[in-house]
Amino acid sequence: MQELNGQVAVITGGASGIGLALAYRFAEAGMAIAVGDVEELALDAAVEELRNSGANVYGARLDVSDVESMGRFSAGVADALGPPHVVCLNAGVASSRPIVDHTLDDWRWVLGVNLWGIVHGLDAFLGGLIDRDAGHVVVTASVAGHTSHPGLGPYNASKHAAVTIAETLYNELAALGSGVGVSALCPGFVNTGIFASGRNRPEHLVNRLAEPSSDEDLARERAVQEWMAVNAKDPSEVAALVLSAIMDGTFWIFTDEDHREIISRRHNEILAGRNPSQHESIGQAALDS
Repeated sequence: MQELNGQVAVITGGASGIGLALAYRFAEAGMAIAVGDVEELALDAAVEELRNSGANVYGARLDVSDVESMGRFSAGVADALGPPHVVCLNAGVASSRPIVDHTLDDWRWVLGVNLWGIVHGLDAFLGGLIDRDAGHVVVTASVAGHTSHPGLGPYNASKHAAVTIAETLYNELAALGSGVGVSALCPGFVNTGIFASGRNRPEHLVNRLAEPSSDEDLARERAVQEWMAVNAKDPSEVAALVLSAIMDGTFWIFTDEDHREIISRRHNEILAGRNPSQHESIGQAALDS
């Protein structure tokens, strides 16, 4: 895509973190912005801030795991702004503990948002993009879609799925000669609230069976959050990379090279048929980097 001014961008999970940074970046490029988010207070604040900055904004509460909620959001976007040109399927949550300690509700929550949120978004918006033979889809995956750090089983599974959905879609559209582009955003460490996403966990999926976090676990979580605040990439930097990728038609969007070695090692082990190397937890990887 070469012309964004006057067009419409849809962003799920758009009220904070990378999603909100994308909203500001697209608005600066002259786009109208549709923001969907499950966190109503954050959504209201984001919409007000964007409007105060001069942006043309439509905001609505959106639970991406609910196909009916996605349908209402899609209809609202069409009514308020018209057909979208850029669709960023960005909503995401994370749960951190060993697989043996994850409950079925943990899996349902994470996969409902991170996997089914993408599926529902594509179901709602992809057909229109293809019919118009123009536009761009950005799927927010993660470096966790290329690695398998301990403690993030559902998150890793969802992000591996996100990567292959994006790559499959890219190949299918390319085979059709479609004018619709696709990018897979694979952030490394970015200063967002992803590991505090339990604040938005639906009541029926609250993990009542999990053991409460120990003092040691809580101290480690605080240390990781403090490290992220100082060392992780700012969401605005990620948004700039996404805008460039849309303009240039770039598929892979990595935010840094910090994980290149571990991704390369994994690929080489697969090709050689070797057992996986021992990986440290993502929290330890942050503190050791």
